[in-house]
Amino acid sequence: MSESNIQTQAQINSAQKPLAFVTGGSRGLGLESAKGLINAGYRVVLVAKNQSLLEKVAAELGAGFVAVDLADLDATRRTFESLVTQYGTPEVLMLAHGVMSEKMSKTLRATTEEWRRVMTVNLDATFVIVNTVVPSMAEVRKGRVIIYSACLGRMSGPGNAGGLAPYRISKAGVNALVRNLAHETGLGARGVLVDAICPNHSRTDMGGPDAPRSAAEGAETAVWLALRDFTPGVDQTGVLWEDRNVIPW
Repeated sequence: MSESNIQTQAQINSAQKPLAFVTGGSRGLGLESAKGLINAGYRVVLVAKNQSLLEKVAAELGAGFVAVDLADLDATRRTFESLVTQYGTPEVLMLAHGVMSEKMSKTLRATTEEWRRVMTVNLDATFVIVNTVVPSMAEVRKGRVIIYSACLGRMSGPGNAGGLAPYRISKAGVNALVRNLAHETGLGARGVLVDAICPNHSRTDMGGPDAPRSAAEGAETAVWLALRDFTPGVDQTGVLWEDRNVIPW
């Protein structure tokens, strides 16, 4: 068999795998999510800002990739429109991107620039990606949307009280987006599942080297959500998950 035929067969085999888009895919929770999906047989396209790091990671994983600054909402929409055109409708949309507030960014101290920086990446870009990609998932009545939120965005427990205002409030907004979208798509009855995950304090660039759990441990529930069996009316979706358990918003 010629080299060209071998390559063509490899491309055919790859195209037969289920497709996943993963943001924040060059490191941390996004990278571990991508690894879990690839190990489960998915064809993964990584999305992140750092072009050189993306190239390195994608080569190691055998994944596709595209670099985009999610703070640029117009570029983000164009990028995901292009991804759907090039690769098709994903079965999994895993959104693991995010930025942290400055330590002293309380509501009465945060600048407008700091508020917009965090809100744009954490919430606005999440909306734009969902708004761009999920309609095609809903049309084919198949797909799973898993969005990394945070326990700091909950309205119960420690919730959004006590500093880091832009971050906490952006994640509360993510929780509201997930719940609303899940109900709009029939809570799984129409084939699309939408869920949020609290990964807990993990050893990432954001979480720091002294966090109690590894990035792989933080990503475990997100990968499980992508792969789990689901029966409408029996299993839950449109909720916030922590360690495979539903926790209050």
